Amino acid sequence: MDNMEKSFAVIQELIDRAFNRFWSSEKDAPASKGTTTALYESVKDYSSKTGKRFRMTKDQKSRGLSRDEAFEEFVRTVS
Repeated sequence: MDNMEKSFAVIQELIDRAFNRFWSSEKDAPASKGTTTALYESVKDYSSKTGKRFRMTKDQKSRGLSRDEAFEEFVRTVS
């Protein structure tokens, strides 16, 4: 992933989080320090929430990750 793609992904994730928080009850519940919740539970959940298909990066493909492993890696880096 080049710098432009990384920057876009970060910005897109910030916007997604802002909208998800605004449209859910998450804004009413105080966040506990040290506690993180996954923004997306599965590839299907990601697709339904964002309207986009989850795509593996070239790096993930070259490392031989499965689609589910790549998604778990994505969720860890985004949360």
